[in-house]
Amino acid sequence: MSDTPAPPLVADLHVHYPMHVLSGDRDVTLGRMVRVRRREGAGNKARGAILWVASRLLNYRSWDAGPRVTADFLAAGGVRVGLSVLYSPFDEMDLDEPYGALPEPGYFARLLEQLEQVEAEIGEHAGAIVVHDEAELDRALADGVVGLVHCVEGGFHLGPTPADVDTNVSALAARGVAYVTLAHLFWRRVAANAPALPFLPDALYNTLFPQKAGVGLTELGEAAVRAMYREGMLIDVSHMRGDALEETFELLEALDREHGAAPVEHPVIASHSGYRFGKQKYNLDDETVRRVAARGGVIGLILAQHQLNDGIRKKTKTFGESFDVIARHADRLRELTGSHEHAAIGSDFDGFIKPTMGGLERADDLARLPAALEARYGAADAERILSGNVLRVLRTAL
Repeated sequence: MSDTPAPPLVADLHVHYPMHVLSGDRDVTLGRMVRVRRREGAGNKARGAILWVASRLLNYRSWDAGPRVTADFLAAGGVRVGLSVLYSPFDEMDLDEPYGALPEPGYFARLLEQLEQVEAEIGEHAGAIVVHDEAELDRALADGVVGLVHCVEGGFHLGPTPADVDTNVSALAARGVAYVTLAHLFWRRVAANAPALPFLPDALYNTLFPQKAGVGLTELGEAAVRAMYREGMLIDVSHMRGDALEETFELLEALDREHGAAPVEHPVIASHSGYRFGKQKYNLDDETVRRVAARGGVIGLILAQHQLNDGIRKKTKTFGESFDVIARHADRLRELTGSHEHAAIGSDFDGFIKPTMGGLERADDLARLPAALEARYGAADAERILSGNVLRVLRTAL
């Protein structure tokens, strides 16, 4: 038996594992691919083909590079827990509807189809399982396999009425979904969003995709927060505009008073974000960081050059340069909160964030973080940033 300690495990708070599954970029035999394609309808085939092209242009490092996230890459990167993002880009854009239209009822059914497709794909992989509850989380950690936990990006998936949202959040909680990111890339009458597209400056985004001041959290967003609070799910405030953030925190504080609960019993996370060193409103200001920490929450540092480098530098080409930027964010979060208990990794790999931070191109590159974090912060704080903080909040949801 070796006396060498096992390397610290990594927990990624926001990773788009399903993206390569939906586009057909799977490491599978031809026979299995044919079986999968036969089960898919014509509409799914067309969407998969479009996503196949979009991933090569906006996700993968190059046309032939392939996905940044697979079960094998996660395992090679030391990732033992990944919050696996369910997301339907075609429903968010929904080109059949005018900009800012209410969500349609069919979105939720397609979201569940995606969840089941991911579970079927993972079910055929010996080195990964889908985690639905705390017992399965413990089993994945004990067995040393990759444990994927479902989460949802975009409140538009949840339905067009408050009653639909309430029902559908309960259904997701029953399927082991840990959190919902209510705001996302475009206004769909749930929660106002901050600009986040890497290829559009904030001012141009706001011109092309206007959102009225003061809309913040709508009745659909409020219904989602109430339902997630009741179900014990994590509320993810990534992508939220300032007024939506304020109204979300105010609603949570009201719910705490109503239920006599301590804020830390219902943590808030920003699953893939960073500190606002520059001007981008996507990143979090001092007050938001403190409010996330006050609820025992966690901020996952996004590994996108567009967001993480803002206000620090223009570009990182090497892992060393990227790690310096990551450390700047972690240090600032510690300055504001008094500890390293609120920083984590939320890579957003394969979430249309190209280019990623230099030297951190795929999930297997996350294996470079443990030694660098331990050298800078010591073993205990490195473990918190790598996985401990994520596992703490995740257990409250599972």
